[in-house]
Amino acid sequence: MIIPATARTQAQDLLDFIDASPSPWHAVESCENRLQAAGFCRLEEVDRWHLVAGGRYYVVRGGASIIAFIVGSQPAAESGLRLIGAHTDSPGLRLKPKPAEDAAGMVRLGVEVYGGPLLATFADRDLSLAGRVNVRTADGFFTRLVRFAEPLLRLPNLAIHMNREVNENGLKFNKQTELPLLLGISEEGGSADRRFRQPIAAALGVEADDLLTWELNAYDTQKGTFWGVDREFVANSQLDNLASCHAALNALLATPEPAATCLIAFFDHEEVGSESATGASGSFIADLVGRLAGQAGLDGEDQRRMLARSFFISADMAHGWHPNFPAAYEPCHRALVNAGPVIKSNANQRYSTSADTAARFMALCDKAGVPCQQYAHRTDLGCGSTIGPIVASRLGIPSVDVGSPMWAMHSIRESAGVLDHAYMIAALSAAFTD
Repeated sequence: MIIPATARTQAQDLLDFIDASPSPWHAVESCENRLQAAGFCRLEEVDRWHLVAGGRYYVVRGGASIIAFIVGSQPAAESGLRLIGAHTDSPGLRLKPKPAEDAAGMVRLGVEVYGGPLLATFADRDLSLAGRVNVRTADGFFTRLVRFAEPLLRLPNLAIHMNREVNENGLKFNKQTELPLLLGISEEGGSADRRFRQPIAAALGVEADDLLTWELNAYDTQKGTFWGVDREFVANSQLDNLASCHAALNALLATPEPAATCLIAFFDHEEVGSESATGASGSFIADLVGRLAGQAGLDGEDQRRMLARSFFISADMAHGWHPNFPAAYEPCHRALVNAGPVIKSNANQRYSTSADTAARFMALCDKAGVPCQQYAHRTDLGCGSTIGPIVASRLGIPSVDVGSPMWAMHSIRESAGVLDHAYMIAALSAAFTD
């Protein structure tokens, strides 16, 4: 398979983006750095806004959700909005508020399962910690991101000699008793809590007792890579859904002077239902759209006209056809890796796609010169969902669910196609100039 140089460059940039973003807070920081480098101005929700046509702006909520937009040159009521949504969070293991315990001379850290990860894939990996920490100050606290590049943690497997049926019954962990992560040997005369706090405090240059609270997740320190005989695939953690964030961000950055206001919205908490102030079920997107309408001087009638002319693309990854498990897929709906963006449909509205919005995305792919595919889940298997139905129902705008096909979704090491990422960037770029 011939991989164009541009596609390979985009895929390498994706791997670099993911490697720099081991938590949702780091993912937003990575987006913010790229937006600022492209001349976008940060807005604060507590301030009054003064937007101008052609202006490039972004706003962050809760540290893990971000919306960026370019104000269009045409009246919003006549041109509508072009929106692309994705999410910054991925399934995995999150530390508890008081995680450290001593277990016969070993310090281990208690975790909660966040979302629906493939837990077996976390075993025997070089894990470390990333996230955010709140540190006490004289007048309150400040928040800092923290990330350990070196492996700090491990979830060692039980030897097969003590788990003889593992290859027949599968690798399973009791979530309470068998998932705590090993940190190190207990220090004589020291507490497990102190052992846990010390490296974080040292990394931040503060006292261990001043660490107030934290939101930390375990992440795989192995960097992303190309693989395959022609290096036509990529492997990394968090392809679901940082690949969609990266594609949408690149599409926005490549849009110079759009007629319609173009917007990307990356939400936290999609993997656990989106019901939060920073999730798609919260008010973030509606608040921002309302402020855009207010800045444009739209009354209630014109705001509804603007929304009626808008289009939302929910970009989340799709299930690529796996040749080892053909029975897991719906006949006639095999989404092949490296064969183009996937339009996802579900009659029960687990996806927001309609016949009209699917046709509209197909037209965008034609415009971009990329192939596209269609996917439906097996009827006898439960279908996942996305932010698509949530945002579409909150705003009342037509929406389509799409994604790049991938393997091993929710594994700590996922795989996808190099060409598909380039195809998705091109299709989303076409959406902003439609």
